[in-house]
Amino acid sequence: MIFTRGLRVCLALQPADLRRSFDGLALLVREELEENECSSQIFVFTNKLRNRIRMLYWDGTGLWLMTKRLEAGNFAWPKVPEKDAKKLRMRPEALEMLLSGIDLKGARMRPWYEEPNTTKAS
Repeated sequence: MIFTRGLRVCLALQPADLRRSFDGLALLVREELEENECSSQIFVFTNKLRNRIRMLYWDGTGLWLMTKRLEAGNFAWPKVPEKDAKKLRMRPEALEMLLSGIDLKGARMRPWYEEPNTTKAS
């Protein structure tokens, strides 16, 4: 799956009951993550075993519900950065790596491209 750079990603840090569908996950987004499910960001949830992921996304006309189940192993879920943190913002590239089975621990973005300096010395 390829996610565009402009996509905003909100990762739920605590496991969720993935038997929930559209309305149940939308309720989690509103009550637990304190976000709007229609905010055009993708909300990512996992189960306790970390072998399933469910993503909820509003495209402007309706909600998408995407699910991935691993046949073996589990997802390397980020650890809770703060004691009471419920969500984590991440870049779309990090979500791609997470879904591809890459452990994000110790990973860092390499500077492949830097914006040109807009202020030139005269």
